[in-house]
Amino acid sequence: MTPVPTVVVVMGVSGSGKSTVGLLLARRLGVPFLEADDVHPAANRAKMAAGRPLDDEDRRPWLLAVAEWIREATDAGRGGVVACSALRYAYRDLFREAGAGTWFLYLALDRTTAGRRVAGRVGHFMPARLVDSQYATLEPLRPDEPGLTVAAVADPQTIVERAVRAVRAAR
Repeated sequence: MTPVPTVVVVMGVSGSGKSTVGLLLARRLGVPFLEADDVHPAANRAKMAAGRPLDDEDRRPWLLAVAEWIREATDAGRGGVVACSALRYAYRDLFREAGAGTWFLYLALDRTTAGRRVAGRVGHFMPARLVDSQYATLEPLRPDEPGLTVAAVADPQTIVERAVRAVRAAR
């Protein structure tokens, strides 16, 4: 039996390093990378830039676009890596339904560090004042979900190496 292609969703709050780790992981695995922020509808970006948190209705088209990418990557047999907050269990469930091989890398980070990192970013639509809303929404990766939780303060290359070992063991 051929193994199901793995799509790794690098998840966590804003500022946890999803994009950095996700891109490094995709390169290391030799698979396509999706920055989920790039598929946010313009209205979502504008709402966040104005300092207003998204609700589930706002997130729905975005989550469906990410799920479609996962479905296509899985169906094509190539797998991939997605940098996406995936804050709620229900969102991750949608991704698991889209691709049987979906696996999560949760970059766990404390509020203070997340706030400091987001405040230090230049040119991103997510303002630091929305970090608390992300923690209010966050449902950390559960023990029964396929994936790995790592401290987001670790060196990105170290995180990637741990993730590669864990993904290979899960296959």
